[in-house]
Amino acid sequence: MNALSLDILGPALVAGLLILATHVPLGAIVLSRGIIFIDIALAQVAALGVVFGNMVLGATSGWSVQLSAVGAAVGCSLLLTWTDKRFPAIQEALIGVLYIVAAALQIVLLSYSPNGSEYLKELLVGQILWVSRTQLIVLGVLSGVALALWYLRDLAKERILFYGVFAVMITASVQIVGVLLVFASLIVPALATMYAPRRWRLMIAFNIGTAGYLIGLIGSAVLDISTGAAIVCALVTVALGTAIVLSARETDEAPALPEPHHHHGSHHHGPAGAPAAGE
Repeated sequence: MNALSLDILGPALVAGLLILATHVPLGAIVLSRGIIFIDIALAQVAALGVVFGNMVLGATSGWSVQLSAVGAAVGCSLLLTWTDKRFPAIQEALIGVLYIVAAALQIVLLSYSPNGSEYLKELLVGQILWVSRTQLIVLGVLSGVALALWYLRDLAKERILFYGVFAVMITASVQIVGVLLVFASLIVPALATMYAPRRWRLMIAFNIGTAGYLIGLIGSAVLDISTGAAIVCALVTVALGTAIVLSARETDEAPALPEPHHHHGSHHHGPAGAPAAGE
């Protein structure tokens, strides 16, 4: 039962809840705008900033790495703000290109490190079990500011503010939970609640996320497997179950479609309901 120690799982769960608090509403905006892969692209760019700060700048202090990561993510968000305004029809494709370029540059930089493959894995699945008190405090403050802006302003309509908040929160969370779990936390709960009544969506999505993190943390401790990967799998499983229940409920409550009303007269139909010539 040592693996289930609250000293380890407690801070990790708190980190997960703080991330969900901002990622659930931000994910809902991402889904409504149809820019699904912006989060994973920005997370990859923020991770590239971390690698760049560590390897190219030779940064040893945490703040230098943070500035490198935030700078990369904010620069990326400004670029996406511009492309969203100029080329909205191909924004999703541009986001995909940005993701693969950032991933490729990461691999190039890490090929010069003897521990490159291990570092790459850490960037993908994170180190949520080793979250520090300082990281939790910083994440808590940033989450509070982000939620205040989300509550007071319409981030869905204010493009620059949305991308700015998004970039900062992605940068803060990717270093704790990794690229994969950032994407899962943003998209999976929001996607699972598409059939839920609008006023309950955020609450249901947050509960899906909480259950996913809790099950994943416990499962990874008991089975001794990668925590980030376990949480992703648990999150998707809980979300899938919830989505099935919600979609079934939607089907059950859907009003019956009215019977087609047939008019007699010149607008008659031919065989098998095909419109007659001239209709």
